[in-house]
Amino acid sequence: MRNNFYRLLAPLLLSGAMAWAQTVPSPKEHFGFDIGDDYKLANYTQTEAYFKKLAASDRTQLVDIGMTEEGRHQWMLIVSSPENIKQLKRYKDISQQLAHAQGLTDDQARSLAAEGKSVIWIDGGLHATEVVGAHQLIETMYQLVTRTDPETMNILQNDVILLTHANPDGQELVSNWYMRESDPKKRALNIPRLYEKYVGHDNNRDFYMMNMKESQNISRQLFVEWIPQIMYNHHQRGPAGSVLAGPPYRDPFNYVYDPLIVTSIDAVGAAMNNRLNVEGKPGYTQRAGSQFSTWWNGGLRTTPYFHNMVGLLTEIIGNPTPETVPLVPERLIPNGATPNPITPQVWHFRRSIDYSVSLNYAVLDYAARYKAELLFNIYKMGKNSIERGSRDNWTFYPRYIDSIQALAKNDTKKKDDAAQADAGGGEGGEFSFGREDTIANKYYASVLENPSLRDARGYIVPANQADFPTAVRFINALILSGIQVHKATADFTAGGKTYPAGSYVVKTAQAFRPHVIDMFEPQDHPNDFQYPGGPPIRPYDAAGWTLAFQMGVQYDRVLDDINDALQAVPYGELQSPPKQSVTVAKAGYLIDPKINNAFIAVNDLLKAGQKVYRLPAGGAFYIPANAKAQAILEKDAADFGITVSNADAAPTGMTPLAPMRIAIWNNYGGSIPAGWMSWLMEQYHFNAEFIYSKAIDAGGLKKKYDMIIFPTGAIPDTGKRRAPARSGGNTPKPPKPEELPEQFRGWLGRITADTSVPQLKQFLEEGGQIVTIGTSTNLAYHLGLPVQSALLEKNDKGVLKPLSGNKYYIPGSLLIADFDTTAAENYGMPAQNDVYFDRSPVFKLTGNGGSIKKLMWFSTAKPLHSGWAWGQQYLKDGVAAFSTPVSKGKLYAFGPEITFRGQSHSTFKLLFNQLYK
Repeated sequence: MRNNFYRLLAPLLLSGAMAWAQTVPSPKEHFGFDIGDDYKLANYTQTEAYFKKLAASDRTQLVDIGMTEEGRHQWMLIVSSPENIKQLKRYKDISQQLAHAQGLTDDQARSLAAEGKSVIWIDGGLHATEVVGAHQLIETMYQLVTRTDPETMNILQNDVILLTHANPDGQELVSNWYMRESDPKKRALNIPRLYEKYVGHDNNRDFYMMNMKESQNISRQLFVEWIPQIMYNHHQRGPAGSVLAGPPYRDPFNYVYDPLIVTSIDAVGAAMNNRLNVEGKPGYTQRAGSQFSTWWNGGLRTTPYFHNMVGLLTEIIGNPTPETVPLVPERLIPNGATPNPITPQVWHFRRSIDYSVSLNYAVLDYAARYKAELLFNIYKMGKNSIERGSRDNWTFYPRYIDSIQALAKNDTKKKDDAAQADAGGGEGGEFSFGREDTIANKYYASVLENPSLRDARGYIVPANQADFPTAVRFINALILSGIQVHKATADFTAGGKTYPAGSYVVKTAQAFRPHVIDMFEPQDHPNDFQYPGGPPIRPYDAAGWTLAFQMGVQYDRVLDDINDALQAVPYGELQSPPKQSVTVAKAGYLIDPKINNAFIAVNDLLKAGQKVYRLPAGGAFYIPANAKAQAILEKDAADFGITVSNADAAPTGMTPLAPMRIAIWNNYGGSIPAGWMSWLMEQYHFNAEFIYSKAIDAGGLKKKYDMIIFPTGAIPDTGKRRAPARSGGNTPKPPKPEELPEQFRGWLGRITADTSVPQLKQFLEEGGQIVTIGTSTNLAYHLGLPVQSALLEKNDKGVLKPLSGNKYYIPGSLLIADFDTTAAENYGMPAQNDVYFDRSPVFKLTGNGGSIKKLMWFSTAKPLHSGWAWGQQYLKDGVAAFSTPVSKGKLYAFGPEITFRGQSHSTFKLLFNQLYK
């Protein structure tokens, strides 16, 4: 009877679904064209309206996940069966319970996995000029909401799908710009500014820091609310000669992962590749066929790995303007990277949409088929993390393996036959089956059972550190990423040390332990070369980034359990630094320059016409007492946790401060480092505006500005041979002036040696000041200052040339530098500090160095703290930053990225100190 009932009911349900589908407007009915039509793009205003129409379906729930930087609503459309939509809270609870893995047995987890649904995240549009992303999202939504085929119905029954727009502002800008031309053949994606208000392409570099609102919105859904088992991040473009790059990815992967992450990525990647091959869609490349690895943390796809999620990324070709798949002969040979090559051909936009929908369906079908396995596995990885954090554990870092090998090599008493026996014996011969490198097991125990080298059980962030407000920012970055944090309700003791109430404790016995370890511990990138003695293989993005180091957070690494006087902070509940009070002072107020937020108060006071001074020893800020100054200080002390002390008398030898008229160089298309700089200025209440090359070339700069900041990528090389360095920035091919509205024509152009540099020199001679960062320190060479690159060597003919890559290579990593703490430029800095170094310039003084003042240098042959530094000994005694007067003005040159992506809080002061008269 039950079978008969379902046979009668099924046609009724199907007819009902088909009838509803007929009421949903197709994309063509809504937008006026099919998604994927050549020369057609939808903007976000149109897309948002379509999302709301799809939200009328009983298969959907539309969720506003927050506002964007430009004030638009960011939407997530949840799609599943009508029955599942009614029980979304239950399925979210199950997903959270399994992901956190706390207090569950394996049997309970299996029961929850059987009851729950696979939670799958699919996004689009993060990089807005990669227009396939947002448009495949629209098409996928439509098909999931309207299709009634068995596969779709099975997906809806077993999956909860989170379809999320990753960058609404960018889609609005890019689509409107492209569609503004009435002639389709003239349409182009060469937008005038960044497609995320501040950071453009770096919106996919913000997912452990979460500075941008969009990153915060997305991270809350990924790491706090839904915690999906699989997340799929759509990008373009594929490597030349292929259609797309996807999983599995090349080595290295990060050593703190659970191995299930790596094998799960392989499994889902195989399903994606298989589906395209079944459908006759060639051109998928993987592993060594592309640059993408699973080492780095910080991307929308990669940060989920540190949360036990299967993170997927594909990079596909395609644009509304038709293009051609180019001929790359070596990609025509089938191999493990590209098993099904594609031939050169014309490529239309719709084909990219079709490929993307097929890939989405491959992921969703896999999740539906293996629902219980996916749900149980995320629990299992979380449980493994909790167990590793609850006992003595050693991570297999390359530095430990190197130590094992060094011990064996240096043990002169070791005999080869004894080592073979200790390692398990076996006969030698022509084929040793990998045993030729075996050594005695005792060397393993001497390193990887050494108590002093074991992983931490937790980290204590004391409340009595000098810049606790910045430490709280760090804690909030962890909380936004779903990390369990504890707060001390009373003073407590750990490791023989007493900590005050209000301190934070981050334990490693939690499901997202990989992310905790990654934010506190140094990354140990392997030496990765194309072949022994050959050139290095560039990491995908950074090699080292430890956020606690970048932010200058003081913490203690604890090897034992911490349980006293601690209260768990609810998941996702952001913290504020303690509100500080200000009492009436007899003479004035003092603020410690070690506190980054001190600059907020200083800027607020100066804008209100209040007097602010700096003391000569240490650079503390002094503010004469009056009612208005006290009111400003009271508000900022409460809002930003700034500690203000009283002075009974005005100090002597003070220097009065005044605000500067600040300009930040930018270019057409938008410089990403300049965008980050403008955001940073806003955060700390500095006033600044952009300046473009044409305005610099026009001269008269001192009449308008006191300070010009050149982030990396602005100042060209002089043409002299010197060590290569990171260029940075976003440099699309600009249009011709006549193709642009008048308001953007002044943004065209570049800094040139012949026209721009003489104007900058005149600006300096008239008393202007210039800060240069990264490659923009090239200005020092244009000005003929007595410095040269420290990363040169003489060839056989005695000519200075840059060090070769097989001798010296330092991609994005953290190095420990020394600072002159007596220099006003370095006020608030310690004697040593981490700096973010990305193939950055390093100098040595020539002659007697003239009036050059060394601000930062490398005093050792091993400055690496986190990441990868091949040939780091060449840095010893190299100057990383300096200042020098130029006539009436002053030039500051900082080789490292002192404001890197709004993350390197510990070096922000190196910029801020220079921004006052």
